[in-house]
Amino acid sequence: MALSMLQRKPDSGLGNIRSSPGDPVRNVDWVLLLVQGLLTVAGCFVVFSATRTRVSDSYLFVTRQVIFALAAVVVMLVVMMIDYEWWKERARLFYVATVAVLAVLAVLGQVSGGTQLGFDIGPIQLQPAEIAKFTVLVALCSYLSDERGDEVSYPRFVGGLIIVGLPTVLTIAQPDLGTASVLVAMAMGVLLVAGAKARYIFAISVLSLITLAAAFVARLVNTYQLERLRVFIDEDNPEFEDLVFQVRNAVRAVGTGGVFGKGWLQGPLTNGRDIPVVWADFPFAAVGEQFGLVGCAVLLLLFVVALVRIWRIAHLSRDLLGTYLCAGAFTMLLWQVFQNVGMTLGILPVTGLPMPFISYGGSSLVSYFAMFGLVQSVHMRRMR
Repeated sequence: MALSMLQRKPDSGLGNIRSSPGDPVRNVDWVLLLVQGLLTVAGCFVVFSATRTRVSDSYLFVTRQVIFALAAVVVMLVVMMIDYEWWKERARLFYVATVAVLAVLAVLGQVSGGTQLGFDIGPIQLQPAEIAKFTVLVALCSYLSDERGDEVSYPRFVGGLIIVGLPTVLTIAQPDLGTASVLVAMAMGVLLVAGAKARYIFAISVLSLITLAAAFVARLVNTYQLERLRVFIDEDNPEFEDLVFQVRNAVRAVGTGGVFGKGWLQGPLTNGRDIPVVWADFPFAAVGEQFGLVGCAVLLLLFVVALVRIWRIAHLSRDLLGTYLCAGAFTMLLWQVFQNVGMTLGILPVTGLPMPFISYGGSSLVSYFAMFGLVQSVHMRRMR
């Protein structure tokens, strides 16, 4: 009896679980997962409150959002279970496929003479630009991680610009300026962490402005996008009265919410028809009017916690690839939240960029769940 006890291998300290501390399943970041879940649930409540009076079926939009969330969870679990090195090995294939789809979409938009942001597949619309956030992130990080050193060499920096620049130009051509800005922000974040010099980052900024100006000159950006920019610059112009009312109502909604808000489903501006597409573009206005300053603070705090956890995982990563992936996810999340809140408060131009996890939309939700799955994959394999 004593001999058998001495010969028995020690367990992991968790009863009958024999897996080692390095087992990926035992290293899920539950805090990040919990925050992600809370944000998604909050988003469903916002979508319901903002859409229930807009359609005959009050539960139509929120039901679809729940289905999107369930599909996104499945995608995230698949990404989590796969070693992130697997994505690096196939980064070129996914990148080429994404660019090809974006090119087809841009051509269709030019042929039809209108905005073409996605493909209609039955009852849903697939937006390749949202998928590009994931695939371009993987492609850029895979490319940069092949070079060892404290700084990014100039040739590799130029190569990184090309990787990000091509899908960004095609996204602008849709036109989708909001998502294009997210891709640029992601590139700047990854390159900065990779050790790019300050003048390189400045070059990205200049190149982005030149690309945007060229898009306006070549009329790749439609009149509506141009008017949005003009409204932001000259908001008091009577000519733009019909265009500026949604932004003003969004600001009013946040301001009239006070400290504790008017209560869920009790916001006259965000539950009515005063702010078009509030469930997609201005969900922060709904939070401000119905839950007040406290609700806005709690929502932003959840995003801060998510950002802190991603930053922590970047530091714990076993290699440069994992660090770069986390840096890209961090930058995209930070920029997109800042941009959405900024346009709601009237301090940034309206771009139609959704708030991650909160705004209605399946493509955006799946995209961010997939990116958080990558971050989890990095954390789960940090000890291997």
